[in-house]
Amino acid sequence: MSQVTLYWRPMCGYCSTLKHELDRRGIAYDSVDIWADRTQAAVVAEANGGDELVPTVRVGDQFLANPALDELLTAIGG
Repeated sequence: MSQVTLYWRPMCGYCSTLKHELDRRGIAYDSVDIWADRTQAAVVAEANGGDELVPTVRVGDQFLANPALDELLTAIGG
């Protein structure tokens, strides 16, 4: 399984839903609040053409912007 990083921000319903689904399925991930860590916000913006779009998920070297759960599970290999 590839390492998974979930970039999110407070009050993002899509982020909360995705975190809940990953937790429910027992998928380990690193959680990064881009409002608290502006350096990581720049990583998200670079991956998304300048937008701080969340949730953005990094799986290995691949970034997925607001992925559907099935898309994310495929990228993870699960």
